[in-house]
Amino acid sequence: MKKESINRRTFLKSTAMAGALGAMGTGSAAVFTSCSGGANASANVPLKEPGTYYVPDLVDFATDGKELKAGVIGCGGRGSGAAINFLNAANGVTITALGDTFKDRVDDLAGKLKSEKNIDIPADRRFSGLDAYKQVIDSGVDVVIVATPPNFRPIHFQYAVEKGVHSFLEKPLCVDPVGYRTLVAAARQATVKNLCVVTGTQRHHQRSYVESYKLIMDGAIGEITGGTVWWNGGMLWYKDRQPGWSDCEWMIRDWVNWIWLSGDHIVEQHVHNLDVLTWFTGLKPKSAVGFGSRQRRVTGDQFDNFSIDFEMENGIHVHSMCRQIHETVSNVSEFLQGTKGSWSTTDGTVIKDLKGNVVWKYDGEAERASYKQTDPYTLEHVNWINHIRSGKPIEQASETAVANMAAIMGRESAYTGVKVTWDEMTASTLDLYPKDIDLKNRMSTNGFGAGKEFKLHDFIHIPGKPQGNQTR
Repeated sequence: MKKESINRRTFLKSTAMAGALGAMGTGSAAVFTSCSGGANASANVPLKEPGTYYVPDLVDFATDGKELKAGVIGCGGRGSGAAINFLNAANGVTITALGDTFKDRVDDLAGKLKSEKNIDIPADRRFSGLDAYKQVIDSGVDVVIVATPPNFRPIHFQYAVEKGVHSFLEKPLCVDPVGYRTLVAAARQATVKNLCVVTGTQRHHQRSYVESYKLIMDGAIGEITGGTVWWNGGMLWYKDRQPGWSDCEWMIRDWVNWIWLSGDHIVEQHVHNLDVLTWFTGLKPKSAVGFGSRQRRVTGDQFDNFSIDFEMENGIHVHSMCRQIHETVSNVSEFLQGTKGSWSTTDGTVIKDLKGNVVWKYDGEAERASYKQTDPYTLEHVNWINHIRSGKPIEQASETAVANMAAIMGRESAYTGVKVTWDEMTASTLDLYPKDIDLKNRMSTNGFGAGKEFKLHDFIHIPGKPQGNQTR
């Protein structure tokens, strides 16, 4: 194939023409093509016809419209970041209520909002405790940003839907099958109520991924036959236990290291890459067989590495690999093989033919020259606000839940050493939410080092054998 770089003038002209189309979810898949022909698009057989799948309208800034009052539930690092992303996405939006398990977290975000955005959150709109989410949602907000530890998100989302409040849900959305079913049921109700629900799988709002998706749906790599997804990096942050902290307070402050709160890092972090897999293929995993281990973690009860073989519902196999160990080779990317070529984000975002020649590469420089906003964490809020203001409901929770369940399947197979199926896990009674959660007292949960009344195997699920609590 003859390679020919698209020039800046052609790019800007194409972008302007695509923007003039006006309708949400339209645009040219060839806009970001750096090799002529859009990966030989003329000879492609589409996997899906344009208009049959959703593509976000990734404009720089949300359209002006109805004023929106937001509440933030979960005021840690991601919640604080999402709050600023929301405020940067549009005019006529503000934050009026904050909630977190701990008062110091609420006050920290209130201070950040005052210093960076000149927004005052009065004392009577700052809520703390395990029920703070109800107080935030009941305070009169139009929308809610849910960024609590993942185990809490299904019940927080469920309550927001009951109250008719639009939701932005950070990933992952759940850590176990009971939470998964709670989430999916709430998503159905959100659709009935015409609510707008966007999730924090920001690759859905990253232009390089969206353009790749459109090309692959247009048949650029042919039928997808397999692939590999990775999140290999260093260990995340942790909190040392402080004098006076109960088991519960320590674990919630150190939540990213505890299975019952985070779902383990295959769920909490690697779900991003698994989401790309389920999004691009449009497939659920039929089964998972995996292994993992704990080598160097200094706190919590999680593994620090997983390797999973997923058999998808059409029979293809995809490998999933994730690791959180310092001073090891890093790789956070995805690779898909097709009958005509391959797509990868390992070294840039590229499509290659079967001989390994690059036939398309995403042009990040051209994007930066053509758009003011290139941060996908902000663009997901732009899209959310535009859907709310245009009266066009969107519901991403049920789609994200598929990737979330894939991660849970991989985790449970690695923990048990058995083959785990989609049908078994979606019907499982596994519930990691503690029976006796109490901020002031010791508690029983699934851990190596906190509390007195538990053992890890008490919370490891063997398919067909109920484990943990039976109801949430």
